[in-house]
Amino acid sequence: MTAHKLDVLIFGCGYVGRRAAARWLATGKRVAALTRRNTEVLAEQGIVSIVGDVLDPASLCSLPAASTVLYAIGLDRMSGRTMREVYVGGLGNVLDALPRPNRFIHISSTSVYGQTDGGLVNENSSTEPVEESGRIVLEAERLLRAKLPQAIVLRFAGIYGPDRLMRKQALLESDPLLGDCEKWLNLIHVDDGVDAILAAEARSPPGATFNIADGEPVSRRDFYTHWARLLNAPAARFEHRAEPGAANRRIANQAARERLGWMPKHAIYREGLEGLG
Repeated sequence: MTAHKLDVLIFGCGYVGRRAAARWLATGKRVAALTRRNTEVLAEQGIVSIVGDVLDPASLCSLPAASTVLYAIGLDRMSGRTMREVYVGGLGNVLDALPRPNRFIHISSTSVYGQTDGGLVNENSSTEPVEESGRIVLEAERLLRAKLPQAIVLRFAGIYGPDRLMRKQALLESDPLLGDCEKWLNLIHVDDGVDAILAAEARSPPGATFNIADGEPVSRRDFYTHWARLLNAPAARFEHRAEPGAANRRIANQAARERLGWMPKHAIYREGLEGLG
């Protein structure tokens, strides 16, 4: 494995990572992924498996060199480990063991923004997350910047797409949707997210941070009303509950469009939802 440098090494070869792997494999690149147990599934796609765990430093001692690293680790809620252990501790373990790549692309989240006034947020906006999950994601970003300043950070909005359909079952069963239905949703179709990853690999300056969102925030009310219609479900029901102090912002994507030459194909949520029901 170490005799020949990989083109791509993926940590977190899940919903986003496998789709990115497929795109790289289609161009003839050699792709490997760290996995704890899914070796057969990865092999079927043509991905080389490296058995290991980001929470087990001993399993990372022979990580191969790769030109591009995609770090897209998510929390396995069945693992019994905390989000901080996985997002911060796991990242630290990888960075301590990994031969330095030409490109390190880190999938982060727009949850690092804590604005509550519904205003427009870009990469220069303050990062003061109000939720614990956002604080952990930001802690991971800061660890990455300290250890690998040239890494590229992509802050994804809420990911949706095939087999990841927001509140589908609740709508079909006419369950009430709880919360402040006038707050903003910021979304990105998974295929557009993968496009952004490849654009960042090709064109991002070192050390850059980009918001990856479709650029068309939508209120919860409008989104779920439209989604219910597409599903031929009963009309969406809302049980309004005030959420004082909760995050509420509109994520701008202008920097990614201008600096990466990236353009989401599903630039409006209505386009992205078509055919997913």
